[in-house]
Amino acid sequence: MSTPDRLHHAFEAARMYYDEGRTMEAIAQQLEVSRSTVSRMLRDAREEGLVEITLRPPGAYRLRELRRRVSERFGLQAHVVGAGPEAGERARLQAVAAAGAELLQGMLVPDMTVGVAWGTTTSALVGHLRPSPTPGLRIVQLNGAINTEGSGLTYVSTVLAKAASLWDATVHHFPVPAFFDYASTRDAMWKERSVQRVLEVQRQCTLAVFGVGAFDAEVPSHVYTNNYLSDANRRELERDGAVGDVCTVFLRADGSWRDVAMNARSTGPQPTQLARIPRRLLLAAGPRKAVPLRAALRAGVATDLVVDEVTATSLLALR
Repeated sequence: MSTPDRLHHAFEAARMYYDEGRTMEAIAQQLEVSRSTVSRMLRDAREEGLVEITLRPPGAYRLRELRRRVSERFGLQAHVVGAGPEAGERARLQAVAAAGAELLQGMLVPDMTVGVAWGTTTSALVGHLRPSPTPGLRIVQLNGAINTEGSGLTYVSTVLAKAASLWDATVHHFPVPAFFDYASTRDAMWKERSVQRVLEVQRQCTLAVFGVGAFDAEVPSHVYTNNYLSDANRRELERDGAVGDVCTVFLRADGSWRDVAMNARSTGPQPTQLARIPRRLLLAAGPRKAVPLRAALRAGVATDLVVDEVTATSLLALR
């Protein structure tokens, strides 16, 4: 039998077996061959790529396996949320935010200082918080929010005020730009007593909450869509190999950040500063965040991760 004829018969056997659900005996009678010949045809169909078999484990098992693999690969506590390929990006974001809010509530203890980095994901998380008054709780803003138009602070203040009202907490704002125009200006501002006071409160954090930013996320990261970055900034970041940010500090794919020029003007804590905080909760939703998420995890910024299953799968597929 020639190769085209062999493949044709293999395809017909596979179609009847997989599409029509016929038994090998029924196919053998139809094609007037032996059962062992049908078995060989089905094997040929798989080996030649005429048939692709995909196994999808039950949902709970799949999520547990993703959680185990992410936790082991990156050395943290992963929480994988069931929001599959059929869910849209905003639905995935809300699922991650809801799970993150529930996890965060369980981390709160009296007299704790919680650092919050503003962004699309943390804003969604605050929307899912429930009332949980915690004596002596303080919230401190981790990164500046003012953009080139002078706005941004109102957005962040509203988010933090909502969390404070639900927790009966006090808020320490950080009223500086997200990015200074000049590194020397930031260095000078860091010497001011008002700024030093906020930086000291940041150093007292025992819990931090933040997301990861991506340049091309389907649900846009706030820092990339609200006049925080000029076209020249974006070109500079591209030249430096940046793939995204954590707390407005930009990272390369390998997790490095020290010589990314933009970071000299950023007001957010660097990964080494974040690493001093005992618990660090990172939330990420959307597969386009997989590359910057991997960069963030390589930089060691998180102890706890909440991620949707599609993004977790994309993260594990990266090489």
